Amino acid sequence: MKSYHTLDEIQKDIRLGKISCKALVEHYLSNIKVHSDLNAFVEVYSSEALQRADIVDVRIKENRAGKLAGLIFGIKDLICFQDHKISGASKILQNFESQITATAVEKLLQEDAILIGRQNCDEFGMGSSNENSYYGPVKNALDQSKVAGGSSGGSAVAIQADMCQISLGTDTGGSVRQPAAFCGIVGLKPTYSRISRWGLLAYASSFDSIGIFSKSIEDNARVLEVIAGKDERDGTSSSKTVPAYSQELESKKPFKVAYLREALETEALQPEIKTAIETQISNLKAAGHTVESVEFPLLDYILPTYYILTTAEVSSNLSRYDGVRYGHRSSAVSDLESLYKNSRTEGFGAEARKRIMLGTFVLSADYYDAYFTKAQKARKLIKVATEKILSEYDFIIIPTTPTTAFKLGEHTKSPIEVYMADLFTVQASISGLPALSIPVGNDDNGMPIGLQIIAAAFEEGKLFAFSKNLIQTI
Repeated sequence: MKSYHTLDEIQKDIRLGKISCKALVEHYLSNIKVHSDLNAFVEVYSSEALQRADIVDVRIKENRAGKLAGLIFGIKDLICFQDHKISGASKILQNFESQITATAVEKLLQEDAILIGRQNCDEFGMGSSNENSYYGPVKNALDQSKVAGGSSGGSAVAIQADMCQISLGTDTGGSVRQPAAFCGIVGLKPTYSRISRWGLLAYASSFDSIGIFSKSIEDNARVLEVIAGKDERDGTSSSKTVPAYSQELESKKPFKVAYLREALETEALQPEIKTAIETQISNLKAAGHTVESVEFPLLDYILPTYYILTTAEVSSNLSRYDGVRYGHRSSAVSDLESLYKNSRTEGFGAEARKRIMLGTFVLSADYYDAYFTKAQKARKLIKVATEKILSEYDFIIIPTTPTTAFKLGEHTKSPIEVYMADLFTVQASISGLPALSIPVGNDDNGMPIGLQIIAAAFEEGKLFAFSKNLIQTI
């Protein structure tokens, strides 16, 4: 079976009788088996997906199928599916079964999309390489000696290696956009609150967003218009009307685009990425868009601000995993203190323990004002400065990542080097703005390069239209 680029192509062939949902599921199940060495999936719902495909095929024949019939998707192991395991790629939740289904998953299923399995990730979303998983690292399908990116590495590789058509990941500081760039696919982090977080295991609640991986802008738009919207179970979800994104993809008007001078001048940027971004800037100018350099002197403060705030939030959020109510409980217990201490030490991986400790430190009475309070003030400054640029320009374009995919184990001894992979993605996360990564070429070793496009809050429609037009010129 051919590899489909868009759901439109799939649905056209279904109408013509060339394929069926069941045949599609069988195709993807075969690919998952062939590419099992990539470690993208931690659990595959083979029999359920096939049964569901039979039901959807009947609905298609009876002309009562949902708008996403024929869409096969996977979910990151941080997104709940009732009566199925969810672990956050952590030992501390090994074999735990979810009591609920995430709203985003629920909405896809209601439109007859078919869920094929849950996908590997960094533990509780903490990582930029997918090497911090209890289930082992995910490998890049283009070069298995290199990382897939994180934390949603399994979700990205599942699209990259044609194991499903769509993946739902999560993006706290770049965990959809960064692996999308490393794998050469499309990755969206929507405006914070655009998609309900109900059924998402929390990492940093004021940053976490469910995001979408796809092969095309069209599919990303179709999925967002289904899963976005107000959810009474999530008090942070937006009540703003959800546009028909997939109907607003044609836009030929010239846009005003800014790029951050500091981002292209930093020594951390790989030369091939700089060249690729500069080429895109030239292409945009040639196409009639206004493209101008702007200064963003707060760039050096973005990563420290992000890591102070997210570690503080993870310290609070992960306190619920204590060995008392559910999840891993240590057998080496003599009293209540040893139950807490040993269960958490055994259950959490090294990166999770480190971030919990850092967060506990910055929230402590002696250091709260020195770190957490200052970081909150810095967050506001970064948000205001970013929004000011977007009040004058339609978009900000910057590299998605400072380097292309690096070798497995290359940065494990230096966490700062791994954290630097988030250098360009955390700005949109701190500001709560939508951002999209699209592929714009390859480096000298054939590894993909990503361009990140940031728009004003709730401007996903304009973001899709601009990106579709841009991606056609690559």
